[in-house]
Amino acid sequence: MGFGDIKTTEGVKALNEYMADKSYIEGFVPSQADVAMFQALDGAPAACFPHALRWYKHIKSYEKSASSLPGVQKPLGQYGPAGCDAVPAATNTKGRKSDDDDDDDDLDLFGSDEENEESKTIREERLAQYAAKKSNKPKVIAKSSVVLDVKPWDDETDMAEVEKHVRSVVMDGLIWGASKLVPVGYGIKKLQMQCVIEDDKVSVDLLEELITAFEDHVQSVDVAAFNKI
Repeated sequence: MGFGDIKTTEGVKALNEYMADKSYIEGFVPSQADVAMFQALDGAPAACFPHALRWYKHIKSYEKSASSLPGVQKPLGQYGPAGCDAVPAATNTKGRKSDDDDDDDDLDLFGSDEENEESKTIREERLAQYAAKKSNKPKVIAKSSVVLDVKPWDDETDMAEVEKHVRSVVMDGLIWGASKLVPVGYGIKKLQMQCVIEDDKVSVDLLEELITAFEDHVQSVDVAAFNKI
Protein backbone atom coordinates (compact mmCIF):
# COMPACT_ATOMS: atom_id res chain seq x y z
CA MET A 1 0.00 0.00 0.00
CA GLY A 2 1.03 3.63 -0.23
CA PHE A 3 2.19 6.09 -2.82
CA GLY A 4 5.78 4.90 -2.95
CA ASP A 5 8.42 7.61 -2.64
CA ILE A 6 6.24 10.71 -2.37
CA LYS A 7 9.24 12.93 -3.11
CA THR A 8 9.50 11.52 -6.64
CA THR A 9 7.41 12.37 -9.70
CA GLU A 10 5.92 8.87 -9.62
CA GLY A 11 4.86 9.32 -6.01
CA VAL A 12 3.25 12.70 -6.68
CA LYS A 13 1.50 11.21 -9.73
CA ALA A 14 0.09 8.44 -7.54
CA LEU A 15 -1.07 11.04 -5.01
CA ASN A 16 -2.69 13.07 -7.79
CA GLU A 17 -4.63 10.07 -9.08
CA TYR A 18 -5.68 9.12 -5.57
CA MET A 19 -6.99 12.63 -4.81
CA ALA A 20 -9.01 12.85 -8.04
CA ASP A 21 -12.22 12.01 -6.19
CA LYS A 22 -11.21 12.78 -2.62
CA SER A 23 -10.77 15.85 -0.45
CA TYR A 24 -8.57 14.26 2.20
CA ILE A 25 -6.17 11.35 2.57
CA GLU A 26 -8.51 9.61 4.99
CA GLY A 27 -12.16 10.27 5.82
CA PHE A 28 -14.11 13.44 5.20
CA VAL A 29 -12.28 15.94 7.39
CA PRO A 30 -8.62 17.02 7.57
CA SER A 31 -6.59 14.81 9.90
CA GLN A 32 -3.07 13.83 10.87
CA ALA A 33 -3.00 11.64 7.77
CA ASP A 34 -3.06 14.82 5.65
CA VAL A 35 -0.41 16.43 7.87
CA ALA A 36 1.90 13.43 7.45
CA MET A 37 1.63 13.45 3.66
CA PHE A 38 1.92 17.25 3.50
CA GLN A 39 5.12 17.22 5.51
CA ALA A 40 6.54 14.39 3.39
CA LEU A 41 6.25 16.35 0.14
CA ASP A 42 9.05 18.55 -1.18
CA GLY A 43 6.84 21.58 -1.63
CA ALA A 44 3.73 22.08 -3.73
CA PRO A 45 3.03 19.59 -6.55
CA ALA A 46 3.44 20.86 -10.09
CA ALA A 47 0.45 22.30 -11.95
CA CYS A 48 0.30 19.14 -14.07
CA PHE A 49 -0.93 17.39 -10.92
CA PRO A 50 -4.07 19.51 -10.28
CA HIS A 51 -5.75 17.19 -7.74
CA ALA A 52 -2.65 16.86 -5.61
CA LEU A 53 -2.03 20.62 -5.87
CA ARG A 54 -5.60 21.42 -4.81
CA TRP A 55 -5.25 19.16 -1.79
CA TYR A 56 -1.83 20.63 -0.93
CA LYS A 57 -3.11 24.22 -0.95
CA HIS A 58 -6.10 23.26 1.18
CA ILE A 59 -4.00 21.47 3.82
CA LYS A 60 -1.49 24.33 3.81
CA SER A 61 -4.28 26.56 5.16
CA TYR A 62 -4.24 24.36 8.28
CA GLU A 63 -0.46 24.62 8.69
CA LYS A 64 -0.63 26.74 11.86
CA SER A 65 -3.18 24.47 13.51
CA ALA A 66 -1.88 21.16 12.18
CA SER A 67 -1.22 19.74 15.65
CA SER A 68 -4.88 20.18 16.58
CA LEU A 69 -6.21 18.08 13.72
CA PRO A 70 -7.66 14.70 14.74
CA GLY A 71 -5.99 11.34 14.39
CA VAL A 72 -2.52 9.90 14.87
CA GLN A 73 0.16 9.90 12.21
CA LYS A 74 1.06 6.50 10.77
CA PRO A 75 3.95 5.34 8.58
CA LEU A 76 3.60 6.82 5.08
CA GLY A 77 3.31 3.38 3.56
CA GLN A 78 -0.04 2.88 5.33
CA TYR A 79 -1.65 5.78 3.45
CA GLY A 80 -2.99 5.65 -0.09
CA PRO A 81 -4.46 3.01 -2.39
CA ALA A 82 -3.71 -0.69 -2.51
CA GLY A 83 -1.62 -1.76 -5.50
CA CYS A 84 -0.64 1.84 -6.27
CA ASP A 85 1.34 2.31 -9.50
CA ALA A 86 4.04 4.04 -7.50
CA VAL A 87 4.73 0.92 -5.45
CA PRO A 88 7.72 -0.87 -6.91
CA ALA A 89 6.67 -4.06 -8.64
CA ALA A 90 7.93 -7.27 -7.04
CA THR A 91 7.80 -10.72 -8.52
CA ASN A 92 4.86 -12.06 -10.49
CA THR A 93 4.13 -14.28 -7.53
CA LYS A 94 3.61 -11.21 -5.36
CA GLY A 95 1.41 -9.72 -8.03
CA ARG A 96 -0.71 -12.85 -8.03
CA LYS A 97 -0.93 -12.65 -4.26
CA SER A 98 -2.26 -9.10 -4.58
CA ASP A 99 -4.96 -10.42 -6.88
CA ASP A 100 -5.85 -12.99 -4.24
CA ASP A 101 -5.97 -10.25 -1.63
CA ASP A 102 -8.33 -8.29 -3.86
CA ASP A 103 -10.57 -11.34 -4.07
CA ASP A 104 -10.53 -11.60 -0.28
CA ASP A 105 -11.43 -7.93 -0.03
CA ASP A 106 -14.36 -8.49 -2.36
CA LEU A 107 -15.57 -11.31 -0.16
CA ASP A 108 -15.22 -9.15 2.96
CA LEU A 109 -17.12 -6.35 1.31
CA PHE A 110 -19.89 -8.73 0.36
CA GLY A 111 -19.99 -9.95 3.95
CA SER A 112 -20.25 -6.35 5.12
CA ASP A 113 -23.24 -5.82 2.82
CA GLU A 114 -24.96 -8.83 4.37
CA GLU A 115 -24.21 -7.57 7.84
CA ASN A 116 -25.56 -4.12 6.99
CA GLU A 117 -28.73 -5.67 5.57
CA GLU A 118 -29.15 -7.72 8.73
CA SER A 119 -28.63 -4.63 10.90
CA LYS A 120 -31.20 -2.77 8.84
CA THR A 121 -33.74 -5.55 9.33
CA ILE A 122 -33.14 -5.63 13.09
CA ARG A 123 -33.48 -1.84 13.30
CA GLU A 124 -36.76 -1.90 11.37
CA GLU A 125 -38.11 -4.65 13.64
CA ARG A 126 -37.20 -2.65 16.75
CA LEU A 127 -38.80 0.48 15.33
CA ALA A 128 -41.98 -1.48 14.61
CA GLN A 129 -41.99 -2.87 18.15
CA TYR A 130 -41.49 0.60 19.60
CA ALA A 131 -44.32 2.02 17.48
CA ALA A 132 -46.65 -0.78 18.57
CA LYS A 133 -45.73 -0.29 22.22
CA LYS A 134 -46.24 3.45 21.95
CA SER A 135 -49.65 3.04 20.29
CA ASN A 136 -50.80 0.74 23.11
CA LYS A 137 -49.59 3.09 25.82
CA PRO A 138 -52.43 5.09 27.42
CA LYS A 139 -52.35 8.69 26.30
CA VAL A 140 -51.61 11.17 29.07
CA ILE A 141 -54.42 13.73 29.24
CA ALA A 142 -53.21 17.22 30.08
CA LYS A 143 -55.45 18.85 32.70
CA SER A 144 -55.51 22.15 34.55
CA SER A 145 -57.08 23.32 37.80
CA VAL A 146 -58.80 26.69 37.40
CA VAL A 147 -60.35 29.09 39.91
CA LEU A 148 -62.77 31.65 38.46
CA ASP A 149 -64.02 34.85 40.06
CA VAL A 150 -67.58 35.45 38.86
CA LYS A 151 -68.66 39.01 39.70
CA PRO A 152 -72.32 40.15 39.91
CA TRP A 153 -73.70 43.58 39.01
CA ASP A 154 -74.61 44.62 42.51
CA ASP A 155 -75.46 43.49 46.03
CA GLU A 156 -79.03 42.63 45.02
CA THR A 157 -77.97 39.89 42.59
CA ASP A 158 -79.07 36.42 43.68
CA MET A 159 -75.71 34.63 44.03
CA ALA A 160 -77.39 31.22 44.29
CA GLU A 161 -78.88 31.90 40.87
CA VAL A 162 -75.46 32.98 39.60
CA GLU A 163 -73.93 29.67 40.70
CA LYS A 164 -76.82 27.78 39.12
CA HIS A 165 -76.13 29.50 35.79
CA VAL A 166 -72.40 28.82 36.03
CA ARG A 167 -72.89 25.11 36.72
CA SER A 168 -75.32 24.90 33.82
CA VAL A 169 -72.33 25.29 31.52
CA VAL A 170 -71.60 21.69 30.55
CA MET A 171 -68.75 20.70 28.26
CA ASP A 172 -66.80 17.56 27.52
CA GLY A 173 -63.62 17.85 29.55
CA LEU A 174 -65.07 20.23 32.19
CA ILE A 175 -65.72 19.27 35.81
CA TRP A 176 -67.04 21.84 38.28
CA GLY A 177 -65.76 21.73 41.84
CA ALA A 178 -66.34 23.62 45.07
CA SER A 179 -67.59 27.18 45.28
CA LYS A 180 -67.65 29.97 47.85
CA LEU A 181 -68.72 33.57 48.19
CA VAL A 182 -65.96 36.12 48.75
CA PRO A 183 -66.77 39.66 49.96
CA VAL A 184 -65.73 42.40 47.56
CA GLY A 185 -67.08 45.54 49.27
CA TYR A 186 -70.23 47.57 49.72
CA GLY A 187 -72.13 44.39 50.48
CA ILE A 188 -71.22 42.83 47.15
CA LYS A 189 -69.86 39.31 47.05
CA LYS A 190 -68.24 37.49 44.16
CA LEU A 191 -68.68 33.80 43.42
CA GLN A 192 -65.41 31.88 43.39
CA MET A 193 -65.73 28.66 41.39
CA GLN A 194 -63.24 25.83 41.11
CA CYS A 195 -63.09 23.52 38.10
CA VAL A 196 -60.85 21.06 36.31
CA ILE A 197 -60.52 21.23 32.55
CA GLU A 198 -58.88 19.05 29.90
CA ASP A 199 -56.57 21.41 28.05
CA ASP A 200 -57.25 19.91 24.61
CA LYS A 201 -61.02 20.19 24.97
CA VAL A 202 -61.75 23.30 27.03
CA SER A 203 -60.24 26.76 26.81
CA VAL A 204 -60.51 29.29 29.62
CA ASP A 205 -61.46 32.02 27.15
CA LEU A 206 -64.44 30.00 25.93
CA LEU A 207 -65.45 29.28 29.52
CA GLU A 208 -65.41 32.97 30.39
CA GLU A 209 -67.43 33.79 27.27
CA LEU A 210 -70.13 31.22 28.10
CA ILE A 211 -70.48 32.43 31.71
CA THR A 212 -70.61 36.14 30.84
CA ALA A 213 -73.41 35.27 28.41
CA PHE A 214 -75.67 35.28 31.52
CA GLU A 215 -75.50 39.05 31.36
CA ASP A 216 -78.49 39.65 33.64
CA HIS A 217 -76.57 38.15 36.56
CA VAL A 218 -72.87 38.24 35.62
CA GLN A 219 -70.88 41.41 35.18
CA SER A 220 -67.48 39.82 34.48
CA VAL A 221 -65.33 36.73 34.96
CA ASP A 222 -61.66 36.72 35.96
CA VAL A 223 -59.17 33.87 36.31
CA ALA A 224 -58.05 33.87 39.96
CA ALA A 225 -55.76 30.83 39.65
CA PHE A 226 -54.57 28.50 36.91
CA ASN A 227 -52.39 25.43 37.60
CA LYS A 228 -51.38 22.48 35.46
CA ILE A 229 -52.21 19.13 37.03
